[in-house]
Amino acid sequence: MGQRLVERRLRETSARLRALKEELAIVEEQLAHLSDDADDKALRSLVSETPGSAVEYREASLHRDAMVRHRHSVEVSISELLIKQDQLLGKIGH
Repeated sequence: MGQRLVERRLRETSARLRALKEELAIVEEQLAHLSDDADDKALRSLVSETPGSAVEYREASLHRDAMVRHRHSVEVSISELLIKQDQLLGKIGH
């Protein structure tokens, strides 16, 4: 692979990594909020023992769980890009 092509791919990979790290920070913030919300609704569900509060808790839990899965997906993407970046850096060194 040509040096310029490797450098271009490295720049693209670095830009994508930056974007994913920013996204991960946002996801972490949203997850903290969703977790707090689910915890609050769990407590309300226990205290009020009404079907409505149980439904609210279930929905909040589903939102939290979806965000956990999204966070994992972003983390996997970051890991894959870090490996790709290392490979590209290795090609520049040779």
